[in-house]
Amino acid sequence: MATLYSTTCRSISYSLTPSSSSSLSINGQNHHQRLNFSSCIAKRVLPAKVSFHSRRNFHLNVLLMQDGAVATPVTPVENETPFKKLKDGLLSSVPSTKEIKEAATFDVNKDESTVSITVVGASGDLAKKKIFPALFALYYEGCLPEHFTIFGYARSKMTDAELRNMVSKTLTCRIDKRENCDEKMDRFLKRCFYHSGQYGSQQNFAELDKKLKEHEGARVSNRLFYLSIPPNIFIDAVKCASSSASSGIGWTRVIVEKPFGRDSDSSAALTKALKQYLDEDQIFRIDHYLGKELVENLSVLRFSNLIFEPLWSRQYIRNVQLIFSEDFGTEGRGGYFDNYGIIRDIMQNHLLQILALFAMETPVSLDAEDIRNEKVKVLRSMRPLQLEDVVVGQYKSHTKGGVTYPAYTDDNTVPKGSLTPTFAAAALFIDNARWDGVPFLMKAGKALHNKSAEIRVQFRHVPGNLYNRNFGTDLDRATNELVIRVQPDEAIYLKINNKVPGLGMRLDRSNLHLHYAARYSKEIPDAYERLLLDAIEGERRLFIRSDELDAAWALFTPVLKELEEKKIIPEYYPYGSRGPVGAHYLAARYKVRWGDLGIEQ
Repeated sequence: MATLYSTTCRSISYSLTPSSSSSLSINGQNHHQRLNFSSCIAKRVLPAKVSFHSRRNFHLNVLLMQDGAVATPVTPVENETPFKKLKDGLLSSVPSTKEIKEAATFDVNKDESTVSITVVGASGDLAKKKIFPALFALYYEGCLPEHFTIFGYARSKMTDAELRNMVSKTLTCRIDKRENCDEKMDRFLKRCFYHSGQYGSQQNFAELDKKLKEHEGARVSNRLFYLSIPPNIFIDAVKCASSSASSGIGWTRVIVEKPFGRDSDSSAALTKALKQYLDEDQIFRIDHYLGKELVENLSVLRFSNLIFEPLWSRQYIRNVQLIFSEDFGTEGRGGYFDNYGIIRDIMQNHLLQILALFAMETPVSLDAEDIRNEKVKVLRSMRPLQLEDVVVGQYKSHTKGGVTYPAYTDDNTVPKGSLTPTFAAAALFIDNARWDGVPFLMKAGKALHNKSAEIRVQFRHVPGNLYNRNFGTDLDRATNELVIRVQPDEAIYLKINNKVPGLGMRLDRSNLHLHYAARYSKEIPDAYERLLLDAIEGERRLFIRSDELDAAWALFTPVLKELEEKKIIPEYYPYGSRGPVGAHYLAARYKVRWGDLGIEQ
């Protein structure tokens, strides 16, 4: 029985299909049975230190032998404690046959463990607008365990009641699930508490630890820290959390927000410092774009549809475009943005991660490490980015409809005369057998004509096309194009050529269109919901591994240094325009036309 996981919550699933690898002997008869457990199975079923992986792809395979012995492939969890160590390669305790049989009907809500989620930097915008609302959405959908506690931690002086009042202003219920909204909101807020402290104070974190233990009681405590703070204080917070507030007998995980450094050296230094206090499998480097529905659907679209996978190569694809645009400027965030710029803020992480997912080879499985291995191979196969393949721009003041929009440097938090790009376009190449010679064009900018994020796949012209004369000299009009609109108004559509009804032979370009809002009645979960749930479950597939980060920075660091050392002046473009003209010349050099700028988008 195939199992399809819900987009909102993941429950226990079992597959009772015949399998030669797992058999159950009952009353002398052999029954083929495979038990699949989601990652939230209680620790009373198996030894406390078992690492539960993806609820999508990794399942605990339990083998019941003829003599009643039990063989369970397990891996130790982070933060191993002495009393539960592996002894000579074997677990000190093994689940009984009775426990394995009970697992099939196990109720997650009776688990004797608890999860404590601490939002470090709880008074900031990210926490208020994204993290707390995402946690409430998970609670509303029943995706959080029965026993959980949420703590806000920041330097601001605040009471529990003041935190709850602040958080309540940003909580909303699903459009399609309004029942008992206020009641659930009240119950959720009662689980939220606050502790004020310095990010570098071990004493303050020890006080937090004491409060966490009061709520955890005698249960196995698992702790998740979300660092919603500036990167310059990451290490102080991690050091204090690790030494003074980590779990003694459960797991401890830390979610780290981007930016992960400014270049290869600073990123490597940050990773080295983090690993002084955490193991790699405790570090969850979050890129919220990887949690977006259409990005996660990329591998499904490609690997589960026969019509796409054979076409996914240089033989049929002419170019790939990854486009990100915002219709607003820095809006008071100029001080932060000026230190990074659009290349570091968007291209080196969001767009490059999407590119790696798009271009990777078929992984061995859907296990997190198998997928991340393939992404790293793609990044390491990419040609170093050259300055001549990059165009940078910066928006200037513009008056439209009687309204004057400010220039980037008009922001009071931006240094006068700043050369930080608010727009960038780049041509990248993957030097491997599948993608050799195919340009991957990236474009990202602020203060443009619209807000969107999309992937455009332009296929090659049909060789010897019998209908060329019907399209005239513009062969691009005859090109098939697959468009994956990540946001807003999520959709997937394929541009095809077809005959217009009538007696003549007139061709038209039409779309085969999957519009998510029309096809699915459920509201699409926010990316932070998916990623927070993944972190709680220990699923790392959508988080960035350290070698993946190294490979990404290796691509962009040389050109970033060159731009800064040579003080390249960005091309100025009006606020609300389609960006600098140089981006069109860059695309034209590789015989490409930006797909989002045509009459038919």
